[in-house]
Amino acid sequence: MTDTPARLLGLLSLLQTPREWPGSELAGRLGVSPRTIRRDIDRLRELGYPVEASRGVAGGYRLVAGTAMPPLVLDDDEAVAIAVGLRTAAGQSVSGIEEASVRALAKLEQVLPARLRRRVGTLGTATVAAPATGPVVDPAQLTVFAGAITNHETVRFRYRANDGAETRRRAEPLRLVAAGRRWYLVAYDLDRADWRVFRADRVRDAQATGGRTTPRPPPAADLAAYVLDRLYDLAPTYRAVAVLAEPAAQIAARLGVAAGELTDLGDGRCRWRTHADTLDWLAFRLLGLGCEFTVEEPAELVGHLKVLGARAHAAAGEPLPR
Repeated sequence: MTDTPARLLGLLSLLQTPREWPGSELAGRLGVSPRTIRRDIDRLRELGYPVEASRGVAGGYRLVAGTAMPPLVLDDDEAVAIAVGLRTAAGQSVSGIEEASVRALAKLEQVLPARLRRRVGTLGTATVAAPATGPVVDPAQLTVFAGAITNHETVRFRYRANDGAETRRRAEPLRLVAAGRRWYLVAYDLDRADWRVFRADRVRDAQATGGRTTPRPPPAADLAAYVLDRLYDLAPTYRAVAVLAEPAAQIAARLGVAAGELTDLGDGRCRWRTHADTLDWLAFRLLGLGCEFTVEEPAELVGHLKVLGARAHAAAGEPLPR
């Protein structure tokens, strides 16, 4: 690549990838000599880009944070992806990020070529983001965790549990996981000597301690699935037993994969054992079977069915049966 401006842009684009680049690899990518790479690195530094060099076998060049942010170099797909991401972020549940996303989007769209503005506009017209609901997260907490994860540092923070009790935690953060419009931190709790999943909106006063850690084997290969499994484990589970006034074979055909455990009782009846996270699901599933039934357990389900029955009578304008 003999065109110096184009080569500098190409070099800058590579350096913006968060890794350290050996000079020989940069030279091979750009088709120039290592000496040319060294001169181009000096030119970037003169333009205000803080390029750091390290010596040794594993040494190389990387772009580090400076006192001011020089212009970024983005290709077409990257620019469109960032613009669409900023539009989506404007409606997400991270406190204060909405206004910042709108400001950043306005600056980006101002300099986008017309062809890219059309692409962003087309995607924006074709998609709708539901407004964020529920608790919001302080972005400063996410930033502390993200930095500690990258630098392999321990963190300390205050954490509020489901019952409102607050504890102080020391942990080795592994990954931030976004699930169900919430952020979760997967970390090794040093005081409890076990992996934990923390809701980021319940975290306060997070600080990196500066203490380096040796990366531990993760608790699972798929951390997103691991977080979801832990959330399901923590959710209340209701186990129900009901006698249904129809043979087990007919009920099994209606339930399909959600058949649970069915026992034929004879006389055209069967006993159904199942479980669910909510009483609503159990009640509506029983009512949807289209047959008479008697709930044996739990008592909470019997009470919930009474509430639904009263609500149905009221909606139909009929007096409650005595």
